[in-house]
Amino acid sequence: MYKLFFALPLLMPVHALAAGHTIAVVGLVHSHVWGHLGKMVQGKPARLVGVAETAPELVAEAEKRGVAKELFHSDWRKMIDTVKPEIVWAFVENNRHLEIVQYCAPRKIHVIFEKPLASTYKDSVTIRDLARKHGIFVLCNYQMAWWPTSHAVREAAASGQIGDVWRLRGIVGHGGPGGPRGLNKYFFEWLTDPVKNGAGALVDFGCYNALWSLMYLGRPSTVYAVSHRLRPDEFPKVEDTSLIVLAYPKGVALLEASWDLPRSFQDLELFGRKGSLYMTSRSVELRQGRETRDIPAQPLPPEKAEPIAYMIHCIESKTEPEGMTSLDLNVGVMEIIDAAKESIRTGRAVALK
Repeated sequence: MYKLFFALPLLMPVHALAAGHTIAVVGLVHSHVWGHLGKMVQGKPARLVGVAETAPELVAEAEKRGVAKELFHSDWRKMIDTVKPEIVWAFVENNRHLEIVQYCAPRKIHVIFEKPLASTYKDSVTIRDLARKHGIFVLCNYQMAWWPTSHAVREAAASGQIGDVWRLRGIVGHGGPGGPRGLNKYFFEWLTDPVKNGAGALVDFGCYNALWSLMYLGRPSTVYAVSHRLRPDEFPKVEDTSLIVLAYPKGVALLEASWDLPRSFQDLELFGRKGSLYMTSRSVELRQGRETRDIPAQPLPPEKAEPIAYMIHCIESKTEPEGMTSLDLNVGVMEIIDAAKESIRTGRAVALK
């Protein structure tokens, strides 16, 4: 099956494979939408059939980017029932993810969310159970899932070049989510809300780190976390910097998430007894003793290079999203994040049952 599927892109472009696939957007308050809307407007690789949003400024911005006026709806539920999309991509607050799956799942509509899967572990479990009960796919979108370097570092670690991975360090963040100005005010408002987001930088960037730790080290024994508010005037309700320490029987993960960094980071470092691997969005570096060399990252096949194409691949091959975008892994992410919040509250490590 896989050999046949991987041969198809050589015969025809991805958008040809996606003929007839439709997608609708629910919400425009998550700023990641602006990086993806253009492809949807072009029908690559699925045809845009509706956008649900009520904020006039966001609607106007989407119109500037090519969304036809007749595609807009004020009620997202009525839109879904009217246009009947095959896929919904929701760019909404994290704590609204569950209600969208509750509506879409019985209607057999597949759903894409921006990371994380939910605002709480409890919601994430319910999302997973609903998806499997009704036979839909839910894809949790991380930008690093589509990096060739993410796959290159995974293969290098699996090859045994550095030995068994026993220590992981992830650092993810930047100088902060900006302020409540212009269109960013819609994103900033909920991202700095402890209920709508789930926390602050701990959720926003800690989820990347938790995902890496689950991929390479598995489920931890204990979770310990600390957080700081270095800029309380800007972020009065949530933390802007956090550190999570995950303990394993034979390993440890140090996970840094911050809105206070001098530049952008989304870096992963893996350590074994024989060497280490350092990954960024652009490169993978292998270090063994005093020797350092780059690990080449090969381009990904079209059906694994971006979220809509991958969702279409899952639908056509009748297989759940795997790897970084998978349900089980992302439920595990929220288990770690919730345990980190409890650790911050109590000042003690939290043992996972």
